[in-house]
Amino acid sequence: MMKKNSKPQAGEQAPDFELLDQRGKLHSLSAYAGEWVLLYFYPKDDTPGCTKEACMIRDYFPDFKKLKAKVLGVSVDSVKSHGKFAEKYQLPFTLLADEKKEVVRRYGVWGKKKFMGREYEGTLRTSFLIDPKGKIAKIYKDVNPAVHAEEVVKDLKDLISKFK
Repeated sequence: MMKKNSKPQAGEQAPDFELLDQRGKLHSLSAYAGEWVLLYFYPKDDTPGCTKEACMIRDYFPDFKKLKAKVLGVSVDSVKSHGKFAEKYQLPFTLLADEKKEVVRRYGVWGKKKFMGREYEGTLRTSFLIDPKGKIAKIYKDVNPAVHAEEVVKDLKDLISKFK
């Protein structure tokens, strides 16, 4: 059981949530029980790093489908912003709007960041690979957008073969 205000760890049950996607449809993590899920948190729609990460996941999406893994991207942007981002880059996966910052906090990915000498609060680029039993199989911190999708697909293949 996860303590309040602590970050979820590998091997623990992934915290459930309900958020709207880019089309305004409600999603909960528990609705994906029985499936592998890549839950990836990213800072902002249509920025260079986030676009690179999303497009790499898009390009590897056939591999995720073949492995029967769902992809859920989460940022604190709005449903409307997600809609434009998904359409502009033809993203075939779900983007979830956490405008109230509840899920980013529950997963411990909202924190201090530094950019060009300025400190501010924001979403830390982190991903969680969740197994079909709803447990966190792997956590990726300080994700490199250019190689993340390939890394997750490789790990998924390995983990699926060992999963019981």
